[in-house]
Amino acid sequence: MARKARPDLAALESHIGHAFKDRTLLERALTHVSAISAGGARIDSYQRLEFLGDRVLGLAVSDMLHAAFPKAAEGELSRRLAELVRKETCADIAREWGVGDHLRLGGGEAQTGGAKKVAILGDVCESIIGAVHLDGGFEAASDLVRRNWLERMMKPRRPLRDPKTALQEWAQARGLETPVYREADRSGPAHAPRFVIAVEVAGFESVAAEGASKRTAEQAAARAFMAREGVIEPREKGST
Repeated sequence: MARKARPDLAALESHIGHAFKDRTLLERALTHVSAISAGGARIDSYQRLEFLGDRVLGLAVSDMLHAAFPKAAEGELSRRLAELVRKETCADIAREWGVGDHLRLGGGEAQTGGAKKVAILGDVCESIIGAVHLDGGFEAASDLVRRNWLERMMKPRRPLRDPKTALQEWAQARGLETPVYREADRSGPAHAPRFVIAVEVAGFESVAAEGASKRTAEQAAARAFMAREGVIEPREKGST
């Protein structure tokens, strides 16, 4: 018979969105190796669950990306994946769950602020995913990932790369010459000029955009070109 949940773990389950059938999995997912008593085994910490959760997270996010971006090449999907599964992203989600208040840390780790460390929070986020996978199967773990990663996937918190680099990679992947940028117009006073830059890619109609410097105008032109050709989603137009 499963042990009765402690009130704090029940609250954490609510934040996670999964009620454990075997709550010892959640307890282990929250246990740092420093909390293992003398003579205890490292496998009683979250390390094995973290190993599993890392792989489950990667597969679940990869599946989401593959479905959400049917026109994206492997390189773009890989960059998106790397951003979504990075330790800092996992730590952010752990904070949203309120994991820090429930961690089981050894005295020394607790005194040095272990409950707020990105490395530990990121690891525990993955260990919880691993625990959900063992408790409810891949579908339950995948649903957990979808609920917590979908918005981040559709609205990246950081630009994946600058538009000029992205356009160059896109052209090279299709065997095209490197995009060429030319100044189409310049206006305004010397202290506040406005540049209009056109980007040209062989076989495609050029696209022009303006900016306060040549660099920003070039980036804007590259971004506009990719948006027109459907290389990026409209939501990425604001990226720099």
